[in-house]
Amino acid sequence: MKHNALIFGALLLGTPFASTHAVELTPDLALQIETTLASDYRSRGISQTQNDPAIQAGATLQHSSGLYLGVWSSNVDFGYDTKTRQELDYYAGWYWQATEDVGLDLGYIQYRYPKESQFDQSEVYAILNAYGFEVAAYYSDDMPTYFGRNQSNLYSYVGYGFDLPAEFRAKLRLGRNDAKDPLYVAGNGDTRHTYQEWEARLDRDFAGIDWSLSYIDTDLSQNECYNWQGFKDICTATVVARATKQF
Repeated sequence: MKHNALIFGALLLGTPFASTHAVELTPDLALQIETTLASDYRSRGISQTQNDPAIQAGATLQHSSGLYLGVWSSNVDFGYDTKTRQELDYYAGWYWQATEDVGLDLGYIQYRYPKESQFDQSEVYAILNAYGFEVAAYYSDDMPTYFGRNQSNLYSYVGYGFDLPAEFRAKLRLGRNDAKDPLYVAGNGDTRHTYQEWEARLDRDFAGIDWSLSYIDTDLSQNECYNWQGFKDICTATVVARATKQF
């Protein structure tokens, strides 16, 4: 199944709910708008665009209480005869800044794919940030599968971000996707429920734009990728460049 990139990006960039780029609407309400150009749309290690570029945009309405809601969209391409060319996500949640170094984000997100509603699903999530570390879990009980029924799925990750010289920032993340059914079938017929993916990312702000370069990979073999997604080359190692502008 396909996955969202907004929260996925938030895990590396910090939560979007305390951004200095947000536009103040009232003393208690702010709006953050974000646009991204990316060389590939990778979500949990898997390309959602057949390794092609993506144009993405999102808007988050934030309240001083920590409540937020928003929408995010990206072009997608799942190949074959699928008609959808868009992922459209709706999300809402609550962010609690416990201390300067500790924050908790709880929320709900819906993933929608126009013209291909069989791909739709939803997740609840929890993200804990503490002293540069980040731990998160996303749970779904309606993830579609090729078995013709929905199933439960748990995605979790640990991450760490730290500053480097010359105003660069590095982020490291290791994720694990755990499906109820054995979705990942190897060439010899062996099956498994889980796979791992990881990302090493370098960021720097320049001219009001966040520029980033990521190395992304999974432990899925080409046969496992093909038997799950229908393609061999969308789960393999890649380098993704992004340019993000916040308003």
